[in-house]
Amino acid sequence: MQVVSLAPACLRRGKGVTLHELMHVVGFWHEHSRADRDKYISISWNEILTGFEINFMKSWNSNMLVNYDYSSVMHYGRYAFSMTGLPTITPISNPYVALGQRWNLSSSDIARVNKLYKCSLTLTKSGREELGAFCAVLTLKGSPGGGA
Repeated sequence: MQVVSLAPACLRRGKGVTLHELMHVVGFWHEHSRADRDKYISISWNEILTGFEINFMKSWNSNMLVNYDYSSVMHYGRYAFSMTGLPTITPISNPYVALGQRWNLSSSDIARVNKLYKCSLTLTKSGREELGAFCAVLTLKGSPGGGA
């Protein structure tokens, strides 16, 4: 069991912060820290607040063979930990694309969770969830096939 503790300020900022932290709990690191990130974004190291550089270090974890996702709940915004108010993260191919969000899991976030935990849960065009099979690793208490 892993305990997750979120400060009241995090909870007031909306469900996206909680989703972001829960993605860490289930094994994911920041999208902007992917080993292949230099193809997609540029990091302005001289703009990052002293002591927060670790948040921008590359992670050599698998990207789950999913395309780079600028809109991932795990992607920091353009001005994350900026010392001067200038961007710390700049997209390379389209400098105007929005970076990160804290509203929902993106389709790539969902695809990565499904791949990691061998789920076949998919979303239809209407957004309704369809359950093909349960995750190989996880079943929730109270869910069909799960514990009571």
